[in-house]
Amino acid sequence: MMKGARIQTPRRPLKKPSNNLKDPVGVYCRVRPLTIEDTECCVELISNTTIQLHPPDGIRVNRNGEFKEMQCSFKEVFGAFTTQKELFNVVARPLVEDLIHGKNGLLFTYGVTGSGKTHTMTGSPGDGGLLPRCLDMIFCSIGPFQAKRYVFKPDDKNTMEVQGDVDALLERQKRDAQVSTVAKNQSSRHRIDPEFADMITVPEHCKAEGIDEDSVYSLFVSYVEIYNNYLYDLLEEIAPDPIKPKPPQSKILREDSNHNMYVAGCTEVEVKSTEEAFEVFWKGQKKRRIANTTLNRESSRSHSVFIIKLAQAPLDADGDNVLQAKDQTIVSQLSLVDLAGSERTNRTKAEGSRLREAGNINQSLMTLRTCIEVLRENQMYGTNKMVPYRDSKLTHLFKNYFDGEGKVRMIVCVNPKADDYEETLLVMRFAEMTQEVEVARPVDKPICGLTPGRRHRNQAFKEELTRKLELRGGPIYGEDASIAEALLQSFTPLPSVEVLDANDEQTLPHLIECLEQRNRIRHLATDEMKKTVNSIRGMLHDWDSQCSAKENYMQDQQEKLLEKDRFINGQKTETERLEKKIKTLEYKIEILQKTANIYEEDKRTLQHELDERDHKLHRELSDKRRLEQRMQGVMSDTKMKWEKECERRVQAKQLEMQNKLWVKDEKLKQLKAIVAEAKTEKPEKPVRTPRGKDKVHVRSASPPSVPNAPPVRLRHRRSRSAGGERWVDHKPVGSVETDTVLQPHIPNAITVAVPNEKALAKCDKYILTHQELASDGEIETKLIKGEVYKTRGGGQAVQFTDIEKLKQEAPTGTRKRRSSHSAAPPQQVETTESEWTDVETRCSVAVEMRAGSNLGPGYQHHAQPKRRKP
Repeated sequence: MMKGARIQTPRRPLKKPSNNLKDPVGVYCRVRPLTIEDTECCVELISNTTIQLHPPDGIRVNRNGEFKEMQCSFKEVFGAFTTQKELFNVVARPLVEDLIHGKNGLLFTYGVTGSGKTHTMTGSPGDGGLLPRCLDMIFCSIGPFQAKRYVFKPDDKNTMEVQGDVDALLERQKRDAQVSTVAKNQSSRHRIDPEFADMITVPEHCKAEGIDEDSVYSLFVSYVEIYNNYLYDLLEEIAPDPIKPKPPQSKILREDSNHNMYVAGCTEVEVKSTEEAFEVFWKGQKKRRIANTTLNRESSRSHSVFIIKLAQAPLDADGDNVLQAKDQTIVSQLSLVDLAGSERTNRTKAEGSRLREAGNINQSLMTLRTCIEVLRENQMYGTNKMVPYRDSKLTHLFKNYFDGEGKVRMIVCVNPKADDYEETLLVMRFAEMTQEVEVARPVDKPICGLTPGRRHRNQAFKEELTRKLELRGGPIYGEDASIAEALLQSFTPLPSVEVLDANDEQTLPHLIECLEQRNRIRHLATDEMKKTVNSIRGMLHDWDSQCSAKENYMQDQQEKLLEKDRFINGQKTETERLEKKIKTLEYKIEILQKTANIYEEDKRTLQHELDERDHKLHRELSDKRRLEQRMQGVMSDTKMKWEKECERRVQAKQLEMQNKLWVKDEKLKQLKAIVAEAKTEKPEKPVRTPRGKDKVHVRSASPPSVPNAPPVRLRHRRSRSAGGERWVDHKPVGSVETDTVLQPHIPNAITVAVPNEKALAKCDKYILTHQELASDGEIETKLIKGEVYKTRGGGQAVQFTDIEKLKQEAPTGTRKRRSSHSAAPPQQVETTESEWTDVETRCSVAVEMRAGSNLGPGYQHHAQPKRRKP
């Protein structure tokens, strides 16, 4: 390992459940009753677990022309006449029991707008929904074991701190001091708000079993909403500002030390009764965003999340004080989510902010659906795709539940009216897919190792101590006396039976009278006992007769049951016969289905082969067309190239022949001149040139004849059809006018400073005026000429063909050069004997040549042909 290399801290592993047991997501269905306006129903209950969707008359036929129906299965289906109590006992009660036993839970309602989600969660006056019933069950279970206020104190990290009794008392005094006297008076005379008083009046108070009596409990509630993918605290107190009111600030999601997601800075209110908790909920419910739409008068425009957090800690060994150990404190959470309904804008006619709200609602629900699909795919096919929890605040907040932090339950609310059929169909498909997702079973919380029954023993000890303190110093009698002792005490006490003398006549009569009185009391008690026995006998006789009548009734019912059993046996026999017949038909159907599958497979194979051949044929045709176009382009380019090459070669050949003809004419003229001069004058003696000196070669007036000279390109000349040619005269900005006598004249020219596509499209010739400073200080003007061609892509291209130079020079003295009269070989007589100067030769030739002829002397030295690109 390299020295100085920084070792990265390993990432802390995520907390995972220790067991491998998984439970599927519990999905329930509730069908709301039809309204008076709705007549057509598209939902039918087949059993307590299955419903069937019937398409309305408008969409009864699918693409194949067949009747389209759909059956959906749930864990349990609740009809239109299901009460809130029945729904609570099946769906929410197990979650509340898990909450009290330290486990988390998630319950949310899902469905189309106006399907009864908020009614299921909140309820209506006189019939409370799931939320008030959950609160009532919690407080009925933990009521005697609640801790005092501020014993449990939430921090900002999603955990609970346990304070001692003294600290809790100081906290209560501090909070009470902050509250004004008016608020205290109002709280002392606090009454339940009549707006929701009927919702929390639950006649049947249910209670969870297995409550740990050696622990203390405290309940905290919080209420948030997810609006336009932002989190808002509905219980947050904002100071009113009449001048510039502050809008509510959005909250952020954070992860605690146990990797659970929570809303940072959310208000958590400690409540001690159902009324107080529901009052907090109702306070936040008034701040929730709702709006009037075409489909629902009070449509929820946000997802609401009501979080019930239960903190519990065990008592110490004496059963008197709460343990302040943080590892012994258990915090469980139940989240009740009322999802906003999915809706289509073409039905709600939403515009502006309503349209934006609907888009965000549908987007968050779509993200929830995507997360469920990825979870299902990972579990069914063993893949490890990343679940996109972070795409929405809704899924990001509850991702721990799908990772095994608690049970997940969903209630699908359905409106059976025909207008909601298409939306209901999508909801049913999502619900069936959700049932296939399995969530890891939560791990049981560690149990405290202290002796159970500490609270009960502590209370018994306190009661006994109090009673003994009250009766300290006196005998302790039993409070309840037996009936025999009460009867003996009712008798008259016996007088003294001591006889003092024989003449005592009072003792015995008193004794006799007392005994007779006791005898009368005994007789009265005996008579009373007999009456009681007779009445009991009569009652027993009546009960006996009733029992005999009930036995006769039971015998009749048994006979009826026997008849029903015989009928059921007959029905079973008929059912078995029909089942056998069904199996036979199913076997035939299976054979026909296999045959049809074979035919379908052959059909698909042939169709696939046909499609491949069609595709191959289309590809070959397209390749053929493309090749034809390419060949046509190549042919046209090759044809144009060879045409130009032939034209160039013809011009070069013509030029070569004309040069040869001109040379012959010049030789003939010189010969004639020599002959004429020889006749008139005597030839002079040639002058010898001294040795050691270079020979001076006389420049011939005619160009030398080279056998294999390269073809010379003719100077560009104006065509006879120049009247139809158009030029693009490109004169850059800043060009200087030349004061020469001969000026370039370009008819039908379009003068431009910068060439453009429009000008090039109208012309077939191009000329560029280029000026630069020569070595002698004069301005040299170059006219660069070219031809405009159209490209195959629809544009224009310029190919330069020639350059003309215009230059001004200062006049210099004419210097004549005479040829030398030295002796020359015979083959050079034509050149050496010529006494013409270059200027004279050129002038005489120019005079003899035709005007406008481009075959003058020295023409081959100008405008050499340029090599063109192939």
